[in-house]
Amino acid sequence: MAPPKSRPPTDDDLKRLLRFSPESGAIWLGEHRMVLMDTQALSALRRDLLGSVGPEHTRRLLTRMGYACGLRDAEFARRRRPDMAPEEVFQVGPQLHMLEGAARVSQQSLEMNMRTGQYHGRYRWDDSWEAHAHRQLFGPADEPVCWTLLGYASGYASAFMGRLILFKEVQCAACGADHCLIEGRPIEDWPDGEQHRTYFEDDSLLDKIEALSRQVEALTTTEPDAQAGMLVGNSPAFQRAHDLLRRAAATQVSVLLTGETGVGKERFARALHTLSDRAGGPFVAVNCAALPAELIEAELFGVEKGAYTGAHATRAGRFERADGGTLFLDEVGDMPLPAQAKLLRVLQEGEVERLGAEQPRKVNVRLVAATNVDLEAAVAAGRFRRDLLYRLNVYPIAIPALRERTADIAPLAQHLLQRYAAQHHKRLLGFSDRAMAALLAHDWPGNVRELENLVERGVILALPGGSIDVEHLFPNFRDTGSAALDPQGRLAAAPSDSERALCARILDSGLALDTLEEQLLNLAVERAQGNLSGAARLLRMTRPQLAYRLKRRHAPGGDLPETEAEEP
Repeated sequence: MAPPKSRPPTDDDLKRLLRFSPESGAIWLGEHRMVLMDTQALSALRRDLLGSVGPEHTRRLLTRMGYACGLRDAEFARRRRPDMAPEEVFQVGPQLHMLEGAARVSQQSLEMNMRTGQYHGRYRWDDSWEAHAHRQLFGPADEPVCWTLLGYASGYASAFMGRLILFKEVQCAACGADHCLIEGRPIEDWPDGEQHRTYFEDDSLLDKIEALSRQVEALTTTEPDAQAGMLVGNSPAFQRAHDLLRRAAATQVSVLLTGETGVGKERFARALHTLSDRAGGPFVAVNCAALPAELIEAELFGVEKGAYTGAHATRAGRFERADGGTLFLDEVGDMPLPAQAKLLRVLQEGEVERLGAEQPRKVNVRLVAATNVDLEAAVAAGRFRRDLLYRLNVYPIAIPALRERTADIAPLAQHLLQRYAAQHHKRLLGFSDRAMAALLAHDWPGNVRELENLVERGVILALPGGSIDVEHLFPNFRDTGSAALDPQGRLAAAPSDSERALCARILDSGLALDTLEEQLLNLAVERAQGNLSGAARLLRMTRPQLAYRLKRRHAPGGDLPETEAEEP
């Protein structure tokens, strides 16, 4: 298929995605985090590689690096221009290669048919950084040396075509030519193609097997007991809590788990049960806050038939069901006082008495309680029994909030991604750089539960085979404090998408700038009911600045609006 006759799309949309955040020390191109590096540093790396592992291995390493970049940019191109024809979307690659400083790229010819897999492309590179660096280090070369750039072109085209496209330099500036010229075809169409395949082999079969293994493992962890027993984290705060958990598991001590809502108290309780010698017994969880006060005693301790109106059958309580195992009482601080008294008796005597029963029943239960409220304050307020607090608080474990264990956010997110990708039958590349940066910067008021919800939503919204981007996780995410390139290539404050859309609507309206300013000033004064200080705050300017603009626009007398009120 011949390339489209229409003029290829400009790279303006790509330039707008380039953001500089001096405060965070990050440079972004869309969802990808970028790094500005001195070409002399890259040249030094090239020299050291050639001197240590030789030209063949160096070529393979640099080709693989470029190939990986090309694959990522191909995925980025599909997401950036989803409504364009494939040939137009393909132009993103050469444009990105120029924007990233690789070379000035000119398309000489292109024939591509994604349905049949046909591909033949020729491109010219001017000012290739790689050819320039090699000549500076070693002088004129005998063979083409733009290995990183060739790897990029091959990776980018291969991702689009679904087959390995091999690009070769038919002339190279490092060999004395005025410019580099590259040609790409399916590797099978090159007579010596198989000799070049080694530069692109990356144990992909092993990668696929490993990915499938991770999906199988993730599927097995969706079983309730296994899932809840999985604790992920290496931060010091998490490790302190986990160490206390392991020490308690070998004993029969009652454990009190404390922490904010959503930190994973039930997961800790299940892990404690799994690590203990009661792992073969039942694990029974009760949310005390979710049970009506009039039913909580029947739920916990059981009921005999006819004990009260509506008790049509004898029913064992949660304590009896947990016999030989572990009973987890979540939100124990919300338990009503009468139930607290009976719970204390069970803990002291090791027996329960069903409602309406005459004889108690022995139970062998390990109790794990959890709360997100201050029980000492509840005792002072008369909402919780002090003697029960002493009984429960034998072995407290404080579970840290997620914002206190930021080192665990990335591994937790990756673990959840694997689980939900398997659960929803999706294969994804992972989190984009920008998405992971947003996860690390979030303050997590909902803790691990909030992270679970965000990751599952991201898995659902992400395109199959793509990455989870920041908008999949945070729909209202807005980048602040960043700069972008203006039309002259200088850094300037980066407008948001909504600001650009507003400016576009104003331009399309045909409204003159003077008219727009006058209407905007008048509207601000009107909303502030004539108070210039209030109007200035609406316009994000000082009162003298606003007064000057209004005076300039009024009659020659220059009087300010007479309706101005005194500032409160």
